[in-house]
Amino acid sequence: MPSKFELPPLPPPRPLRPAPILSGFCDPKFEKLEEEFVRNFVERGDIGAAVAVCQDGELVVDLWAGYRDQRQRLPWRENTLVPVWSIGKGVTAIALLRQIDQGLINLDDPVSDYWPEFAQSGKDLVTIRMLLAHRAGLPAVDRVLPKSSQLLDWDLMCSALAAQKPWWEPDKGHGYHTNTIGFLLGEVVRRVTNHRVREVITSEIAVPLDAEFMVGTRKKDDYRTADWIPYRPLEGEVVPERHPWKKIKLKDATHLQRMSIRTYGNPKVYKEHSTGSRVWRGAEFPSTNPHSNARSVALIFGALANGGYGSNGYKLLSPELIEAARNIESDGEDLVLGRPTRFGLGFQLAIPGIRPLGPNPRAFGHYGNGGHIGIADPEAGVSLAYTCNQSGRSWRDPRNIALVDALFGSVYQK
Repeated sequence: MPSKFELPPLPPPRPLRPAPILSGFCDPKFEKLEEEFVRNFVERGDIGAAVAVCQDGELVVDLWAGYRDQRQRLPWRENTLVPVWSIGKGVTAIALLRQIDQGLINLDDPVSDYWPEFAQSGKDLVTIRMLLAHRAGLPAVDRVLPKSSQLLDWDLMCSALAAQKPWWEPDKGHGYHTNTIGFLLGEVVRRVTNHRVREVITSEIAVPLDAEFMVGTRKKDDYRTADWIPYRPLEGEVVPERHPWKKIKLKDATHLQRMSIRTYGNPKVYKEHSTGSRVWRGAEFPSTNPHSNARSVALIFGALANGGYGSNGYKLLSPELIEAARNIESDGEDLVLGRPTRFGLGFQLAIPGIRPLGPNPRAFGHYGNGGHIGIADPEAGVSLAYTCNQSGRSWRDPRNIALVDALFGSVYQK
């Protein structure tokens, strides 16, 4: 881990707003968490949101409030869905880890043992472990792809990744596979199960845990799906530059700058297929477009914090594999993001002092774009999930920081 790294400042408080009317329930032990959830609306700009906690596998907090639409006319309901973005990476990893538990996949086998076409362009020694740990060197496809193909054409995306030469020597560094990890893991799952990864997530993860987690929603779910509201900085607010390479022309870019440009800009998306469209909501894009709610994410990660078992006794993953999945596989400066990241097997890991997930250093989970979070802490026996429709900062959002701090303040209160 780099010894010197300056954390970006937290955004300033938003203008105060009235406290929302809360729905749901909260165990009195977690009243600090409830207070911070309210403050997210009053001080930190939330419009619609939910928070949930599982302790020892049982749901002990399930709160929601606010509005699911930008005009603030439609109340957030118990069954409201919202895009949870990169939390889908963690859940897709669970789908693959389940196949390891069942003996269908070996963690250190070459990917090409299951997906023969993947052996092209010097990738014959890339292993399943490298994929899960963001070490495969495949965060982007270099050849220009048709617009919206990540939403419309699974086979094209997978064939393009199979043909792509790694951007760095596999296993010699790591970088966040922002939009490709879902295809990479999902295609391996499809090859060994003969089922699409969205089906495996539904049948082997969500339904058995009484959760809703959809990689592609149905048209009949649109009425209960929250708008996604872009982040709006306050006047005079200094926002850290996340994508400095955007100002660089491709012909002038270095190799890594070209990789970043392709990571976030290839394929482009047709305007009519942008976030919130029926095409985007219905696509199989597991790294990026899953829809869920805080309750469901907390139930999924709650099983991981409870030895692999849901409250109904369903075994999601073996305790041994959970332990392996939260060991450090990648650590240090991320070749895509340009800042420190730490990964286990498909999960983001706590980085004390930089990106903590509470007081325990082996907590794990996954953040989602704009402030979402789903974490598991087996030492404390708890999971936390927060979902929202007002985009905030994906890096150090004050809303999820406050909720994490309040959770563990309650768990470890004297």
